[in-house]
Amino acid sequence: MASIFTKIVNGEIPCYKIAETEEFLAFLDVNPNASGHTLCIPKQEVDKIFDLDEVTYTGLMQFSRKVAIAIEKAIPCKRVGVTVIGLEVPHVHVHLIPLTTMEDARFIKKVPHTPEDFEAVVAKIKAAL
Repeated sequence: MASIFTKIVNGEIPCYKIAETEEFLAFLDVNPNASGHTLCIPKQEVDKIFDLDEVTYTGLMQFSRKVAIAIEKAIPCKRVGVTVIGLEVPHVHVHLIPLTTMEDARFIKKVPHTPEDFEAVVAKIKAAL
């Protein structure tokens, strides 16, 4: 069965898209730790990051770096944190989280957003790409 992220890649489920290439997709986390919390994924459905082939792994990190630099320009924060944990979705995903405090890196506190909030964040980050 396709993961929720594969359904997003296939256009079956909408997302707040930040960036896309033939191999990768970046979109806002709909349950963000902080405003601008973005997920970067390979379009290929692979469960574990270290099961990616080396070229895809390296490409995902390069793609994530580009998106993180744009997030840091667009969203007020001290830095953009990166983590790969993801037991909840069996599809590799890199979390890029704008950090103001270490609490932003914990997956306990969530920041509610309206659709308008998400669209405004997308516009800011896209403008910085």
